[in-house]
Amino acid sequence: MRVGFDAKRAFANKTGLGNYTRFVLDALQTNEKAQTYFAYTPKNKAKLFTAFPENNIRLPQTFLDKKLSAYWRYASITHQLKADKIDVFHGLSNELPQGLQQAGIKSVVTIHDLIFERLPHLFKPVDRLIYRHKFQSACRRADSVIAISEQTKRDLVQLYHVDDKKIQVVYQDCNPIFKQRGEQDKIEEIKQLYNIQGPYILCVGTLEERKNQHRLVEAFANVAGNDFQLVLVGKPTSYTPRILECIQKFNLEEKVKILHNVPTEDLPALYQAAEIFAYISIYEGFGIPILEALHSGTPVLAAKGSCLEEAGGPGGLYADPYQKEDISHQLNKLITDAALRKQLVEAGKQHISRFSGENIARQLVDLYQNLR
Repeated sequence: MRVGFDAKRAFANKTGLGNYTRFVLDALQTNEKAQTYFAYTPKNKAKLFTAFPENNIRLPQTFLDKKLSAYWRYASITHQLKADKIDVFHGLSNELPQGLQQAGIKSVVTIHDLIFERLPHLFKPVDRLIYRHKFQSACRRADSVIAISEQTKRDLVQLYHVDDKKIQVVYQDCNPIFKQRGEQDKIEEIKQLYNIQGPYILCVGTLEERKNQHRLVEAFANVAGNDFQLVLVGKPTSYTPRILECIQKFNLEEKVKILHNVPTEDLPALYQAAEIFAYISIYEGFGIPILEALHSGTPVLAAKGSCLEEAGGPGGLYADPYQKEDISHQLNKLITDAALRKQLVEAGKQHISRFSGENIARQLVDLYQNLR
């Protein structure tokens, strides 16, 4: 079977959809070698995915397609797929090109989340209209829809009225570097690099309203009498001043540290050295940072209400992301009870086996084969 992928993100995006696309292609190449996989991308200049066989990377061929790469991905790519005798095409980032059914090519689309529908005030109206059109069109035309969590599946059924029999939940895993235990000397070196001393709570994610870091700071301020620090790692945005205001309001300048521009290669050490990982995002499609924490042997405090309980399972405690008292209560449990933290770590190790590349590759190939 010959499977094609919209792989633009794998070759262009360092995080998010890029990580997902690279994970899927790597898992299939490693674990399901009986099939042939082709990655279609407008460009391959960033060298973000050198592990994929160069002979199976497909770029626009005509002068017009190279100049109008967005249109190539939207429509004219279908001619190339037909020439390459693709049996199944998988859109890995919420969209599909036109004309697949007419070309006799089966189609799958992965829908990551409908955050723009659940939290519309965080998105520009024109962006919501574009996303809605792309997502609804892809779901309507696809032979099968993959949701990356049960939460996303529920959203697709409830908001877009997609037939639940058409949707299959297939999870994902995190970057393999989080599965490798670092040397203690190296971990200490990274802590010193960022001037982190003593036990700490780690939070990793873009500093934005949806991630809810200001409420985490407020909750942390309510947990009295501990020697923990709170370390926030993430890209700054216009929301960052709100976090800084909270830090100043509660006189936490010596207790809360914000780190920007932390290289990915430094993150495993920061996760592994943390006593607790906190991720109280208001809404997510899945929650990769939680898997990063569980692979690192770090217990989790996460938010109720979206998909984070799916990601963390028994490896964490959960709180209402809008209730700082609830967050404080659960945080205090983790800070004061080392035995509980150890128990959650052990439970988390069992839970994350379901997200392995081997399991997910098998699910995907079964899905592709059942479409033919």
